[in-house]
Amino acid sequence: MTQDDFDRLQALLSSRAGFRLGRDRIHLAEHRLAPVARREGFDSVEALLATLWVKPVASLGWAVIEALLNPETWFRRDRAVFDTFARELLPAIGRVRPEGRVQVWSAGCSSGQEAYSLAMAGLEAGANIDVIATDLSQRALDKARSGVFSAFEVQRGLSARMMLHWFEPAEDAWAVRPALRNVVRFARHNLLDAPTDDARFDIIVCRNVLTEMEPSRRGQVVDYLERRLVDDGVLVLGAEERIDGDTIAFRPVGGRSGLYVKSPSAVSRAA
Repeated sequence: MTQDDFDRLQALLSSRAGFRLGRDRIHLAEHRLAPVARREGFDSVEALLATLWVKPVASLGWAVIEALLNPETWFRRDRAVFDTFARELLPAIGRVRPEGRVQVWSAGCSSGQEAYSLAMAGLEAGANIDVIATDLSQRALDKARSGVFSAFEVQRGLSARMMLHWFEPAEDAWAVRPALRNVVRFARHNLLDAPTDDARFDIIVCRNVLTEMEPSRRGQVVDYLERRLVDDGVLVLGAEERIDGDTIAFRPVGGRSGLYVKSPSAVSRAA
């Protein structure tokens, strides 16, 4: 891959998805695009990109973008988050909602492990929840909707008890049981796109997404999340993520890394 190709990839990823591709990742980019080139019938990554630059077909462009996104995820990643979600957030919000129903959005859900983990935590806590899970990658969403994971994927983060309770054997893999599957709905969504509905959520979980984004896009996405969150809702970011410099619409929850609530000014503006 030439430096010019890499620079154009950076521009494509930033403009379409808002994500950044560091200059030290040129070899990683080539490695991730190799399977795409083979799948699309090209002899090399260079041939794939040459065609894309000459004839920027949307489907091919998105296939390239999806391959460059960071797909890293696992069940109950950062376990303390799910303990706080089940023991503190769901009971507090459920007490002030009709029928105790809590609407949860997993934004940037990748292949579904986070969304299913949220549903597990909620169901085990006896909560009445709906989980909407979205991602930019259609391939990741196809896997998430299938609900089928390898033994390695299921065992990565789940105890044997949880694995047997929430999954059932499916040939050489494990499939999500219907009781869990029915709580989660998956949809493709780009956080840079304008909303197509007026849905708002009690809890938005958007972990380890903003750290991958271009600084110029972070504020745009944070403002979008603020509009989608109810006034007394909670935004859950990654434990190490900070948005203090991107917006004044949120303030951190003391003693709870990664938890944010709307600032009084944002609530009064919405009112």
